[in-house]
Amino acid sequence: MKQEKILYLERDVSWMYFNRRVLQEAQDKTVPLRERLFFMGIYSNNLDEFFRVRVAVLNRIIALKEPSLKQEKKIAKETLTQINKLNKTYSKEFDETFNLLKNELEEQGIYILNEKQINEKQNTQIQQLFTEKLSRHLYPRLFLKNTNFKDLNDGNVYLAVRMRKGSNKKAYALIELQSNIFGRFIELVSDEPGKKVFMFLDDIVRICLPRIFVGQGAYQFEAYAFKLTKDAEMDVDIHLSDDVLKKVGRAVKNRKWGQPVRFIYDREMPDDLLKQIQKTFTIKKTDNLNASDRYHNMKDLMAFPDCMSKDLKYPECPALAIGEIMEAESVMEIIKKKDLLLSYPYHSFSNYIRLLRETAINTDVQTIKITLYRLAENSTVAEALICAAKNGKKVTAVIELMARFDETSNIYWTQKMQDAGVNVILGIEGLKIHSKLMLVKGKKGNIACINTGNFHEGNAKTYTDLTLMTADRSIVKEVENVFLFIQKPYMTYTFKKLLVSPLSLRKDIKTLINAEIQNAKKGKPAYIQCKLNHITDKDIIEKLYEASEAGVKIDLLVRGSCSIVPEIKSVSSNITIKGIIDRYLEHSRIFIFCNGGKEKYYIGSADWIYRNFDARVEVLAPVYDENIQKELKLIVEYGLKDNRKARIIDGTGSNEIITEGTPFRSQEELYKYYCSIGQL
Repeated sequence: MKQEKILYLERDVSWMYFNRRVLQEAQDKTVPLRERLFFMGIYSNNLDEFFRVRVAVLNRIIALKEPSLKQEKKIAKETLTQINKLNKTYSKEFDETFNLLKNELEEQGIYILNEKQINEKQNTQIQQLFTEKLSRHLYPRLFLKNTNFKDLNDGNVYLAVRMRKGSNKKAYALIELQSNIFGRFIELVSDEPGKKVFMFLDDIVRICLPRIFVGQGAYQFEAYAFKLTKDAEMDVDIHLSDDVLKKVGRAVKNRKWGQPVRFIYDREMPDDLLKQIQKTFTIKKTDNLNASDRYHNMKDLMAFPDCMSKDLKYPECPALAIGEIMEAESVMEIIKKKDLLLSYPYHSFSNYIRLLRETAINTDVQTIKITLYRLAENSTVAEALICAAKNGKKVTAVIELMARFDETSNIYWTQKMQDAGVNVILGIEGLKIHSKLMLVKGKKGNIACINTGNFHEGNAKTYTDLTLMTADRSIVKEVENVFLFIQKPYMTYTFKKLLVSPLSLRKDIKTLINAEIQNAKKGKPAYIQCKLNHITDKDIIEKLYEASEAGVKIDLLVRGSCSIVPEIKSVSSNITIKGIIDRYLEHSRIFIFCNGGKEKYYIGSADWIYRNFDARVEVLAPVYDENIQKELKLIVEYGLKDNRKARIIDGTGSNEIITEGTPFRSQEELYKYYCSIGQL
């Protein structure tokens, strides 16, 4: 490389640009109104998790006293400053968007009223609701000298209440909104046929304040919403000889005691009340204080009442069942003859469950091994594994307890499977098991499944992911070796087909890129086409810049964080990057290397970020079947061709869509494609 310093956009700044793409989808008037509300909720939920994890990490770095980390602390401070600046800009944009959506809802006869806009009938309904339901769950906590509020739940909204008593004396309290019990939006009686009326739970409680504080001698009440976001990173010292389940369980419970990393409050909150809260929660002026509109926790918009007509939602796109799988006497026998590929959510997850059900009852099957990163609350996958164990199969489930925010579900199913006789392995000390693999061994042959996402029926409805089913002996054998590595990481294993981290994935990817560089220099065809979630690893980015300078054409589909700076033409003139935000969450990872005209294809669970190369067990698997290769190529090329939902990623956060040419929306076209090839 000629440049002394790599051109690199900090991953957390890039993530802010990504989340803005979600917000921009909510602003797009071509998106149905109900779905735009949903994208608002996704944006808010994403931001909560980002502050709970990434901003928390930056704060931890800044707080370190280690002199040798001076440069890291400097970068963390600069990044945090930029994040806060972007967050203020985007928060204003969010509030403006919500107000516009409220106006559009009213045009459809759907109203969200505040406490000053209701009529007598609606007030009577609210008072009755308080008497019969709300009063049992609303218990205010007073701001007293020794009151401890450190246990507040950062998943909820609180009302800070200022009461005026005799002689204009003030008292303060807070009330937790029980939206988990009542929902965030309460439907009120309407005074017109066809008109729907809703109210935030926040405003319902505001109306009921005199009854909540009855006996306090107060004559005037004001209430202003606020929300805390806390550090959710878990400091868990895990040694595999200890009781890991109990340690992770305790760490999940202790999240509520995390340090606040963000404080959002109603900008109309009086100074004396704000100062009282800052004093109580030890919030400094330098902390991340965000003045906002009166409503917070807008992730609840994802659950806005389903009261809209069909034309205000996405059209129904039923997931497709593959007849060859669902009607087969034995799916395993089909796989032994040819590789199969499932493409979610276009294909139904029931296609995979059909295979899993067969393995649970097929007398030929002796052993099932599977890695599980996230388990659904009502997991049919876990139920099938339990069934297999009860039918005498040797079932091994490698469960990653530390899958962030899914720890509770994973702990629950770990215990259920252990009780059923499943051999549950809780991973490797110091490494997360992120690969998604299944191995089935039988008397008449073995098969393997390599997944780009989780074996999770909920995710399969909203995430674009792939499952490769194969009986290729070399791949199956190496999948078995991955399980051996997980159980005995101190042994030496060689992988010639699979690309496995932390053993060889980084070296293998660089070897593939180097091959393209050499071919470009020789005047041979040279290109790289990839679809993945994140690219932030500096080492790999530098290698991509080198490839670009050598003349390798690089086309990337990157949904989330991307630290490449492609607008600097001197090093990246051959790099094009797009990010798709649409109905489904783009999640599959596909890697295509020209290889001098004899293309190499890989799929798997690994993004190009440091942890996937060096701190996790990840697997990319080669795809040899020519028909499946064509399908993978189609998925990538459709994404690159998209001129309706694919925004240009250029390191600036502008997120422009180039709408030239015939309109082409990749997810819509892929669904049409799968319907057209008769997989109903």
